[in-house]
Amino acid sequence: MLRPLFATLLLALAPLANAQTPLTTVAERSGFIETGRYEEVTALCDAFARRYPTSVRCITFGTSPEGRPMKALIASTSGALTPEQAQRRGLPVVLVQGGIHAGEIDGKDAGFLALREVLDGKAATGALDKLVWVFVPVFNVDGHERFGAWNRPNQRGPKEMGWRTTAQNYNLNRDYLKADTPEMQAMLHLVQRWDPLVTVDLHATNGAQFEHDISIQVEPVHAGDAGLREAGLALRTGVIDDLAKQGSLPLPYYPSFVVNDDPTSGFEDSVPPPRFSHGYYLLRNRIAMLVETHSWKTYPVRVRITGNTVVSVLEHVAREGVSWQAAAKQADIAAASPGGRAEPLTYIAAPTARTVDFRGYAYTRTMSEVSGAPMTRYDETTPQIWKVPLKDDIRPGIVVEAPGAGYLVPAAEASWVAAVLKTHGVEYRLLGKPWQGDADVFRARKASFGAGPVETHQRLTVEGDWQRETRGVPTGSLFVPIAQAKSRLVMALLEPQAPDSLLAWGRFNNAFERKEYMEDYVAETVAREMLQDPAVKAEFERKLRDDKAFAADPGARLAFFYRKHPSWDERYQLYPVLRVDRAP
Repeated sequence: MLRPLFATLLLALAPLANAQTPLTTVAERSGFIETGRYEEVTALCDAFARRYPTSVRCITFGTSPEGRPMKALIASTSGALTPEQAQRRGLPVVLVQGGIHAGEIDGKDAGFLALREVLDGKAATGALDKLVWVFVPVFNVDGHERFGAWNRPNQRGPKEMGWRTTAQNYNLNRDYLKADTPEMQAMLHLVQRWDPLVTVDLHATNGAQFEHDISIQVEPVHAGDAGLREAGLALRTGVIDDLAKQGSLPLPYYPSFVVNDDPTSGFEDSVPPPRFSHGYYLLRNRIAMLVETHSWKTYPVRVRITGNTVVSVLEHVAREGVSWQAAAKQADIAAASPGGRAEPLTYIAAPTARTVDFRGYAYTRTMSEVSGAPMTRYDETTPQIWKVPLKDDIRPGIVVEAPGAGYLVPAAEASWVAAVLKTHGVEYRLLGKPWQGDADVFRARKASFGAGPVETHQRLTVEGDWQRETRGVPTGSLFVPIAQAKSRLVMALLEPQAPDSLLAWGRFNNAFERKEYMEDYVAETVAREMLQDPAVKAEFERKLRDDKAFAADPGARLAFFYRKHPSWDERYQLYPVLRVDRAP
C-alpha cells in the first residue's frame, strides 16, 4: 500500500535533532538544516553494508580527479548483489543518483533516509525482493566538497552545500554522450555492468517562484522506442499520481519560462539532447527520470518530496519491472534490425500552444533602476492561478535514414573514436585490410564554429547532405555496425547533424579548417588560364552578374578559380566518417 515516506518528518524534526541512532545523517540530526560532508557518504556506505550484510553492498566504482572514492550502495533482499546475479535472476535494476550537481543535494539525504526505511520494511514493502537498487548518493564528489553557504543563492537550504561543477569545472549533466570526465567514464562503466532498466537523476530547479514543488520528466515518452514509450509514460503517470495523493503539486515538464523572467511567456516541453541524463538513456533503450524539486521550497520539504519520489519509483518498478524489462529487450531487438529506417536526431515542440492553469503567485513586473530592464517580483503570500501557454506537442526535428550496414571511421581517427565507443559499450571492429567501394560521404556546404568554448570544446554546426562517392579507408579503420541494440546511440555519436555528436562537440574540427592556400598572384594567373575555357568564363560572368556580394569580394572571386584547380583540397569540409550499405 502506498504510504508517504517520512510522512511525519516535519513533526519529528525536534526529536531527530537529538537522536544519535545508527545510520542517521547529519541532515536528520540537524533537523534538515545542514547536510553532511562527503566523508559521511563513505562512512554510511560501509555502515549500511555492516547493518544489512545480506542486503547491501558498498562498492567504489571510480575515483575523482581529486582522489576521492566514488561510492555506490547495492541494495536487494533477493540475494542478488552483483550484476551477474541480477541478470541470472532477471531482476530489473534501478539506478538512483544524487548530486550530479552537488549544490542540489536533496537526493543524497533523501536517498539515505529512503534506503533505511525500505530496508526496515517501513516503505516500498517487498520491493527489494523484486529488484536491485543501485544508489549513488553523490555523483560529483569533488564538487560536493567545494562547500559554501552561497553556492546556490536562490535555494532555501541546506545551510551549506556543494558546487555545481567538478574540480575540473565540468558540468557532468552535459557530459553523458561526450564522456570527457573521469567521473562520467566511471558512471558509464557502472551502467555497462548493471544495465539499469530505470535511472533516476535527482536535482533541484533554478528559476521563478511558484507553488508547484516538483517536476517529473521521463523518456522514452516523446522519443525513443515506441513500445518502451508506454512504459515510460506509465512510470511518469504513476509517480505523479502518487505524489499528488501525498499533497505535492507535481508537473510533467520542466517549469522554465520560454522568455526568461516573464511568466506570461509560459512553458515549452522538449526531448533533451543526450548530453543530459534523461536524453541519454533512451538511446540505450532504457528509461530515465529527471526529478527537479523546487529550489524555493525549504530543504525539509524538498528532501521529503524527493524521498517520496524514490519510494514511488521502487514500488512501480517492483510491480511492473518485469514487463517493462521485456519491453526494453524488445526495443533492443528492434534497434538491432538492419539499417535503412528513418531515425529522428532531434525533436521540437510544435508552434501551437494550449493554455494551462499554473499554480503561481501574484507578481508585478516593473522597470528596475538596478538593471534598467523589467523585473518580476513575486508575492508568496498570495497564491494565484496563471493561465499561460504550454507547447507540449513534441515532434521529430532533424530526421535521417540509418545507413544500410554502418559507419566507417578512418584509421587516423580510429584510436580516440574507439575509446569513446568502448566507454558507451558500442560494438565495433577493426579492419584487417584496406577497404574501397561506394560509400555515402558528408560534405558541408556551411560549417559554423562556436564563438566561445563550451566544456573546453569549440562546438561546430554543419549544413550539408550525404552523397554517394567511391572512397577508401586503410587497414586499422573501424567498422561500426548499425545492426546492434545501441544503434540510436551510434547515430547520436556519428551523425554529423546530431546535436551532441562527436562532430558537434568539435572532435572533427580539423576537417573543417582550411590548411592550404594559393597565393593571390598565383590564383590570378590560374584564373586567366581558366577563363580561356568558355564554360568557366560563362559561369564566372553569370556569378558576377547575379551575386553582388561575390562581385564585390576580391578573395571570393579568386577562390572561385582555386576551387576548380587540382591543388584544391578535396577533403576540406569533408566529414571523415563514411556510411556504407554493406559491411566490409
